[in-house]
Amino acid sequence: MTELKAADLLHQHQLKATRPRLKILNYLMENHNHPTADMIYRALVAEDDHLNRATIYNTLNSLIEVGIVIEIKNGDNSSHYDFFVEPHFHIICKNCGRIADVFYPNFDEIENKMRENAEEQTGYITSSSHLEIFGICPSCQAKLKHKKNL
Repeated sequence: MTELKAADLLHQHQLKATRPRLKILNYLMENHNHPTADMIYRALVAEDDHLNRATIYNTLNSLIEVGIVIEIKNGDNSSHYDFFVEPHFHIICKNCGRIADVFYPNFDEIENKMRENAEEQTGYITSSSHLEIFGICPSCQAKLKHKKNL
């Protein structure tokens, strides 16, 4: 079922539904773990030894260009990728780099207003946007609290 959706999504964005694109897009649609390209490669190479890192990067770039996937630059200088058909923003742990999705009512309306405002203030023509909030995740909070008590 997901593969059919992935193929439809690729066709809607005028991309051929090649085997690597389908595998990578399906992985991102099914796994909301904000993987790096290397994580995607390691997850998929076991089932398809024809995949290589260049194919992963090229496919991710194609999916980013059409807006199906977004690239999230993490505090550890790594790039993470996210299937982005349903608008949401991200909260990123400044300690461990964990990324979580945050869904907010009417987020797409708020995002459009922010982009319009940015265009009015700067004269830029916007093409995309991405909101990130930084903080400390519950796991790191617990570790830091435990360290403090030692």
